[in-house]
Amino acid sequence: MHLLNHRFRHFIVTNIKPSLILQFHTSQSKTTTKPSFPNHQTPKTPNPDHEQLTLNQSTILETLSCYNNDWKRAMDFFNWVESEHGFKHTTETYNHMIDILGKFFEFDLARQLIDEMPERDHTTFRVMFKRYASAHLVQEAIDCYKKLGEFSLKDETSFLNLVDALCEYKHVIEAEELCLGKESKDEKFKDVIGSFEMGTKVYNMILRGWFKMRWWGKCREFWERMDKDGVCKDLYSYSIYMDVQSKSGKPWKAVKLYKEMKKKKGIKLDVVAYNTVIQAIGVSEGVDVAVNLGREMVELGCEPNVVTYNIIIKLLCENGRVREAYKVLDKMSKRRCAPNVITYHCIFRCLEKPNEILGLLDRMIDSGVSPNIDTYVMLIRKFGRWGFLRPVFIVWKKMEDHGLSPNEFAYNALIDALVEKGMIDMARKYDEEMLAKGLSAKLRPELVKGECDD
Repeated sequence: MHLLNHRFRHFIVTNIKPSLILQFHTSQSKTTTKPSFPNHQTPKTPNPDHEQLTLNQSTILETLSCYNNDWKRAMDFFNWVESEHGFKHTTETYNHMIDILGKFFEFDLARQLIDEMPERDHTTFRVMFKRYASAHLVQEAIDCYKKLGEFSLKDETSFLNLVDALCEYKHVIEAEELCLGKESKDEKFKDVIGSFEMGTKVYNMILRGWFKMRWWGKCREFWERMDKDGVCKDLYSYSIYMDVQSKSGKPWKAVKLYKEMKKKKGIKLDVVAYNTVIQAIGVSEGVDVAVNLGREMVELGCEPNVVTYNIIIKLLCENGRVREAYKVLDKMSKRRCAPNVITYHCIFRCLEKPNEILGLLDRMIDSGVSPNIDTYVMLIRKFGRWGFLRPVFIVWKKMEDHGLSPNEFAYNALIDALVEKGMIDMARKYDEEMLAKGLSAKLRPELVKGECDD
């Protein structure tokens, strides 16, 4: 089945994907099975052998991920597998498509999909809350929650998902007012918060929201408010506030909190809390002390995870100890803790030789870790700053070969590199391609001037 999925994904990326613009957007649109959506002509399968392929949910989700930065192609593919291959979309595939539409503010289409879904779950509306909040449409997110009674999902889980989305996307003021403000006690808010208890979980979300805003003073005030309001602080509360202290330039205070939690509060630390302390102690007392704390963590029966190793690798790289970082990378697989994308990012950032970077990228792919769009953007920018175009195009080709649709950051990084080398015509070509996809291009005087000259 894995081979089948790989073949189908490869077929979609190499055969259908390049034809989408040519077939869908240059030919006259035909009526699809879903006339409520923009009309795009569905592709015809050129290879009859693929008619025998059995499509499954994981294959569809993986292919949709390839179109994560191009909602029109994603929508075309979503409709095509249903109309041409009879695939019955699941709640998960609908949720993924709704997430892509929300990313591009296509909320009308997202709501149409929700209406036609055979079944919705909490994830469906968590996606909507997240996309509304990221678009700064706070009232729309709240209104969406109010309507969940239609789907029998207006419950505490959905409310917590709403609050979490608001806090995640820096609408903490609104979240705090909704949950703990004076207005929250008014009758007009009863249909929003119901009879839900504003306990530790809600307070932790808001504390984390202030942390994401990096409003350190508000973090301290809210930490103190938790005591005043009689809220019981748990392991997650301490983990967030230790992170606050560490990120606000006071890692020694995070270490002090760690000792307080361990001795006075009697709270047993988990791997997340240890990771926060290892990061803080590595910054304040050095990477060797952090490594020793990692050993202590293992002795106490708490197994390190990939984040633990990533922190150690990052600390080593920041201290110029790259060879030791490679040794830690080698040990991870032996200890049944496979590296992830972030592991490689930590090392990429400190490397300075193009061949070594490309070699590590090949090692990453060969080990089964798929680079994401951020990986490619980072490397394109890095090579572009150095003025090396050949590795820029090597990285760009690898990105396309692995089926990732470039986003605005990837395009802008490539165009910047081309402009820097004086390749204006080619830069303009990618600029036009980017705009055709509805992505935001930077205003570049060089390209504007070139157009005026023409």
